[in-house]
Amino acid sequence: MMNYLLIPDKFKGSLTATEVINAVSNGIKRADTSSNIFNIIASDGGDGFLDAISNIICTTKTQVETMDPMGRELTASYLLNSKNDTAYIELAKASGLELLKEEERNVMQMSTYGTGLQIKDAVSRGAKTIYMGLGGSATNDAGIGIASALGYIFKDKNGEEVKPIGANLATVFKIEKSETFKKYEDVKFYAVNDVDNPLFGINGAAHVYGEQKGASKEEIIFLDAGLIHLNKIIQEELQKDFALVPGAGAAGGTAYGLKTFFDAEYLSGVDFLLELAEVPKIIESQKINYIVTGEGKIDSQTIHGKLVNGVVKMAKKHKIPVVAICGKLDVDANELQKLGVQKVMQTYNPSKGVKYSMENASQLIEELIEDYFLKELI
Repeated sequence: MMNYLLIPDKFKGSLTATEVINAVSNGIKRADTSSNIFNIIASDGGDGFLDAISNIICTTKTQVETMDPMGRELTASYLLNSKNDTAYIELAKASGLELLKEEERNVMQMSTYGTGLQIKDAVSRGAKTIYMGLGGSATNDAGIGIASALGYIFKDKNGEEVKPIGANLATVFKIEKSETFKKYEDVKFYAVNDVDNPLFGINGAAHVYGEQKGASKEEIIFLDAGLIHLNKIIQEELQKDFALVPGAGAAGGTAYGLKTFFDAEYLSGVDFLLELAEVPKIIESQKINYIVTGEGKIDSQTIHGKLVNGVVKMAKKHKIPVVAICGKLDVDANELQKLGVQKVMQTYNPSKGVKYSMENASQLIEELIEDYFLKELI
């Protein structure tokens, strides 16, 4: 009897992680009628972070009146565990691209202030530890929006308060703390993400992620210069410099802001959630034979820190083969084999197009998985 552990991400725009699990399960059952199948809803700290947390531990979904990246009124949720005074907040819920129409994407004018209001609410309810899932942000404000909501004041050369948006990074010349900030001095912050980008430069927040957030080439250069300027001011005002720490560029520099303004610790999203779900214990106690993972698109970013990469690294420790399924494979399969993936399959068929693959993703996953394990288990 074979034991399988399924840890896929969602297929964005096509299937939720739960739907992917169901499709993979059906394929395995067709190939191996005596199979035992276990599954985990996971995330790399980006979209789906709260869903992953709520499937692992008992928390209360808490609604708060806040604002979206454009400053519009919004009701957003986060998770609160009152037993250990811990809150779990997904940046994208108040500061994400998911809240904007395509034509509304204008990263120059976006702010993380709304996420700061979520943190403010969580602390008012007793939270002493905040886990922030980064990813899917619409912003490039280096976290000054969050900082502004929690008591920091950013001023220009004339002593006037600066609106905390990406376009204004280069106008910050003075940083102050109000009395309000004292409420957050003893709160422990964790920035949960799986990217290793620095704050600025060719691999930084603006150059790598600015375009997808609506920035033109000129605006990307402007934003990058703003991030460099802000870091210079922070060096002078706060005597801190975390710009080149791997991961500082996550979520438009929000990771940098959390570390700079709140002494946040960085955590690998995949490692954090897999440990929280006690996956190593499941692997050993259930004698897992195969792990199946995947995501909508497997590309170069996958190799540098997405969910699939984290799952493979964990599986290696236990010497368990990993099979990956994806909608579109956009990296050399040999690179994935070097990473430790035994087999990777894509639902995309060039002769039928992307639309067909997305609309029939569930059926295609079932068929690919069934076919693979029928051959593998002979």
